Amino acid sequence: MPTVITPKELLKWVPGVVLSSSEELGWKDMQQRSYRYKGQDVLIPPLDHFMIVYYFGGRTPMDRCVDEGWTRTACAPGDISLLTMSQDSHWNWTQDIDVSHLYLSNALMSRVAMDVMERPIEEVRLHDLLRTQDTILTAIVGAITNEVRSRGIGGALYVEALSMQLAIHLLRHYASVTFKESSAPGRLSQQQKKYLLEFIDAHLEESIRLDEMADAIGLGVWTFSRKFSESFDCSPHTFVTEQRIERAKRMLYSGTLSIKEIAYHCGFSDQAHLTRVLRSKLGVTPTQLRKTNNLE
Repeated sequence: MPTVITPKELLKWVPGVVLSSSEELGWKDMQQRSYRYKGQDVLIPPLDHFMIVYYFGGRTPMDRCVDEGWTRTACAPGDISLLTMSQDSHWNWTQDIDVSHLYLSNALMSRVAMDVMERPIEEVRLHDLLRTQDTILTAIVGAITNEVRSRGIGGALYVEALSMQLAIHLLRHYASVTFKESSAPGRLSQQQKKYLLEFIDAHLEESIRLDEMADAIGLGVWTFSRKFSESFDCSPHTFVTEQRIERAKRMLYSGTLSIKEIAYHCGFSDQAHLTRVLRSKLGVTPTQLRKTNNLE
C-alpha cells in the first residue's frame, strides 16, 4: 500500500463513476469530485489532503475503521463524513450512494490556523467523524459543488473565499491543533528567512505578490506581513525593491548586458522604471553607476 495518495488517485482504490471534478478549473488548495458508488468494502491509503464527504443520493449502512477502531452508522442525503489528512482507513457500505468529496490542502488548514490563532502550527487534525449534519458545512459544500457544475465568472476567487470560510469552521468545531514551540513568536525563523530569500531570488524577474511570498513559507498574508516587518524592519515591498536594486548594481558593474536587459532581469517594468528607482534610492542613473564602477 502506498505511503500517501492524492485525491486524483483515490479512484484507483475506491472505484466509482465520476460525476463532477474541479481538476481543470485552476483552484488553489481545494479540490472537488463527485462520485456514484456501488456498495463496496475498501481499504484506502492515507490521503495528502483533508477530506469532507457529503452524501446527496442513496442511503446505506456505513462502517469505517481508523486507528484500529470501527464506527457504525447509516448515511443518507444531508449527512457528512470527515477524514483527516495522512490517515489510512477501511470503509464498508452495501447500497449505492452519490457523494461529493471536498479535499482541503494542509497548506490551507495550517495557514488559516496560524492566522486565527497567531501561533506557529505543528499539525492540524480533523476529528474522527463518520456522520454529522451541519447546515454551515452543507451550505459551503453545496456552493463549491455547484461551482464545479456552473463554472461561473470569477470561480477560482469565489472558491478561495469559500475555502477560507470552510477552514475556519472546521478549526472551530471539528479539529485539533498542535502548536510549535517558538523562541521568537513575532519573527520569522531562520529557516523561513532562508526559504523566503531563495524564493525572492528565484522570482526576482517576475512581479512578486505578497500572497506568493506568504505561501512560500506556509503563512497567511496577515501573519506574514507582521512577522516580516518584525524580522527585516521594512515592508515586503521595500525589501523586494532593495533586492532588485542590489541585483541591478551587480549586473551594471559586470558590464555584460544592456541596461534594458538588466531592467528585465531585475523585475523592473522597463529601463525607465529602473532609472527612476536608482535615481530615487541612490541618486544616480544606471549609466552613471556603470561609469563610476569603471572609473574605479
